Amino acid sequence: MSDLTELSTARLRLRRWSRADRVPFAAINQDPHVIEFLPGPLSREQSDAMVDRIEAGFEERGFGFWAVEVVDVASFIGFVGLSVPSFDAPFMPAVEVGWRLDHAYWGRGYATEAAQASLRFGFDVLGLSEIVSFTTENNVRSRRVMERIGMTRDPADDFEHPGLAADSPLRRHVLYRVCHSEVRDAAAQQAHRADGQER
Repeated sequence: MSDLTELSTARLRLRRWSRADRVPFAAINQDPHVIEFLPGPLSREQSDAMVDRIEAGFEERGFGFWAVEVVDVASFIGFVGLSVPSFDAPFMPAVEVGWRLDHAYWGRGYATEAAQASLRFGFDVLGLSEIVSFTTENNVRSRRVMERIGMTRDPADDFEHPGLAADSPLRRHVLYRVCHSEVRDAAAQQAHRADGQER
């Protein structure tokens, strides 16, 4: 278990949650844009309970969904990080990378930037060999983030989410995966290209 509680990127700080995060997080969980591909809005009590579960995960495992700050811009824009899914599925047990950001901050690459940092933490600090991510079929925006961070999908891995009703239009989910070796190779290729451009 790691005792590292914060990650940082060029623009972001990923940290443990504070009490001040709860009100804006509750608003995020009521935003129609954010919950479009989720089962529904969360009440303030449900939103707070989710934060409690996230924080309990940090205490138990040393990782979780970090609260995200944009340095010198915004003190809280949502979460990005790693979690252990609590439902049964063919790909379990697994660690997932996931995100939920304030709609006002979409389209700026924050989810991608923070997810990449989360992957590095999962592979380099936690020693994971694989990390997954999943969403409902029609959530194109999240699927693009998954692809940008190097994840790939095998349609044979798609599954019916057991936490959703059988007649729910969100029940069919796609699964994306990435292995440590794939991230390492991609980073090496990127560094090689950058080195070639500098010469």
